[in-house]
Amino acid sequence: MRKIIKQRMASFGYALRGLRLLFETEIHGKFHILFAIFVIGASVFFNISTTEWCLVIIIITIVISAEAFNSSIESLTDLVSPDQHPLAAKTKDMAAGAVLILAIGAAIIGCIIFLPKVYGFFLNVNVNFE
Repeated sequence: MRKIIKQRMASFGYALRGLRLLFETEIHGKFHILFAIFVIGASVFFNISTTEWCLVIIIITIVISAEAFNSSIESLTDLVSPDQHPLAAKTKDMAAGAVLILAIGAAIIGCIIFLPKVYGFFLNVNVNFE
């Protein structure tokens, strides 16, 4: 039983190391975490609903996870194909494209949640598109 607990703790440590590497060494990882902090601040400022909080948290989690997968794919591709190769480029481009799709979707959701609140804040009117 102790061996299993030690293995699980080691796995957790590896995962935390992976997150640290993502946020310390990957420029897009840094960008995503900074933007997530900004969005969380805006969420607190505009006092978003519980449902909106759930959407914000899910989207942040998905985008950062996708960036972690993308960075992993890029690192592995660089390892197995250190020289330029069309398939390596295709692999890396498609992984980056997946993150872009998610980021665009996140931006759209952000607009749906925050634009009415921003309009209401600046116009001092409660604007609701529901």
